[in-house]
Amino acid sequence: MSNLYGDYNQKIDYVFKIVLIGDSAVGKSQLLSRFARNEFNLDSKATIGVEFQTKTLILDNKTVKAQIWDTAGQERYRAVTSAYYRGAVGAMLVYDLTKRQSFDHMSRWLEELRGHADKNIVIMLIANKCDLGSLRAVPVEDAQEFAERENLFFMETSALQSTNVETAFMTILTEIYKIISKNTLTANPGADYGKSQSFKGTRIIVPSQDLDSGGNSGGCCM
Repeated sequence: MSNLYGDYNQKIDYVFKIVLIGDSAVGKSQLLSRFARNEFNLDSKATIGVEFQTKTLILDNKTVKAQIWDTAGQERYRAVTSAYYRGAVGAMLVYDLTKRQSFDHMSRWLEELRGHADKNIVIMLIANKCDLGSLRAVPVEDAQEFAERENLFFMETSALQSTNVETAFMTILTEIYKIISKNTLTANPGADYGKSQSFKGTRIIVPSQDLDSGGNSGGCCM
């Protein structure tokens, strides 16, 4: 797997839309800033509505543009943001591991996601703020059990310390790429990604073994 960053002048082979969802203040915007610009803003304000950033990178000698949508977690924006699930091929369900309620809401967020997005969307459960391990309110076993039951990838991250952030995004992008490129080769030779809206027949599995050096259940501060 290559995670070299692409040249702006390169032809874009694929555009992958990923949505970040979860309660307000769990760190979705910080994860996006860390991945897209390697920044962390201590004075970050709550996202209003929907924002997105892009990052171009190289996967298997193909130029992939990740279009990552940061959706507001406040209840009053739920109806607005639901339209932005359309066309998403990846999603990160983010909770704050120091706030049990944000984890308990994951089922609701997942239900909403699956109600609006493609049924075979690649989904990763993200336990953010693992730098605050001493304040942990969600045991890793609870998250792993939920991820396995719902067939999700799982990883613990810290946007502040940049722990597992790149690994998480690259894992989900690589999984999307493997599915899309396989479907393009076997089902629709020569087609562009814009016409490939479904991962029909593909089951997303949560392995217990490591994936490269990060692992699907990447841990931190445990």
